[in-house]
Amino acid sequence: MLKRINWKSVFKCFAWMVCLSGVVVLMSFVDRKKHTVTCTNIKILIPGADNFIEREEIDAILKQSQGQLIGRQLEGINLQEIEKKMKANPYIAMATVYADMDGVIHVEVKQRQPILRVINSGGQDYYIDSDGLKMPVSPNFTANVLAANGNILEHFGGKVDTLITKLAVDLYTTAAFIKKDTLWDAQIEQLYVNEKKEIELIPRVGNQRIILGSADSLDVKMRNLLAFYKQAMPKVGWDTYKTINIKYTNQVVCEKSKADSVKVKVAPRPVVKDTVAANKPVIDALVRQQIAQEIKNDQLDDEGRLKVGAKPRPDPPKAEKKQAKPTSAANKPVVSSTTKPGAAQKPASAKEKVKTDTRKNK
Repeated sequence: MLKRINWKSVFKCFAWMVCLSGVVVLMSFVDRKKHTVTCTNIKILIPGADNFIEREEIDAILKQSQGQLIGRQLEGINLQEIEKKMKANPYIAMATVYADMDGVIHVEVKQRQPILRVINSGGQDYYIDSDGLKMPVSPNFTANVLAANGNILEHFGGKVDTLITKLAVDLYTTAAFIKKDTLWDAQIEQLYVNEKKEIELIPRVGNQRIILGSADSLDVKMRNLLAFYKQAMPKVGWDTYKTINIKYTNQVVCEKSKADSVKVKVAPRPVVKDTVAANKPVIDALVRQQIAQEIKNDQLDDEGRLKVGAKPRPDPPKAEKKQAKPTSAANKPVVSSTTKPGAAQKPASAKEKVKTDTRKNK
């Protein structure tokens, strides 16, 4: 007797064969269209606030790798080679290059994010990024990150590399911890390595040095420092201590700063005379004289005569002279002079009358 056919398994096999054949047909269709599609545009995406690399540099890498891309067929463009060239740039952490069916090549670039700038004892300057890798300093852009200097022996070879010494790893760990905390990111502005190879924190507020030591138990040490800030600083003040030692996990040791006892003699301030107040009478007299001259000029016509209707400005009163008292007992009678009839003022001439009438008509 024949066995019953398992139609369920047959249906599954048939479905898989249909799907596989569909994928093959689709891939052949895409491959065939790829032979005919040409590059029409290039879109470059560079996310992030840092500007270590610009669009012009990406365009230069594309031209150096594959030449002119726009107008060429997508089949003749090696996208994997472009990605390889992009990743070789020390400021690029990741690059993705792909093309769509419309002929547009998409280039997505992720920049390295520096969190610490290191100046070692030899004078070399480099960054440490968020992945703990050394990267060079850019001549076109300066990142606003924490700075570290002092007795740092970590060498930089000029290309992206890992950290070697434990001190450099501790600096990276400390910088990453400070970067994540908004309070410490605002308070700590520099890391310094002293002669004992201990890390010191340089704060923005306060003149003290915070001795951290190493990055071991960093969370506990920074929590102790925060408790000290909250409990002690409001009572004693920010400039009371010269150093705050938090390298021990169970205590905070402080050293007071010595007050400066040297008195500085202050030179007496010279007395400066007020020249404006001293010259005020002279200036007022000049101003009054200028105003009087302007009024006088307004009352005269072009020929220097008094305008019709303008009242002459009275002369300033003169000081009366005191008459000497008569020596005789009786005063002499005062003789008043009378005006002669023939000495009366002559009437104005005809020409003057005509001029006066003409001015009135005007």
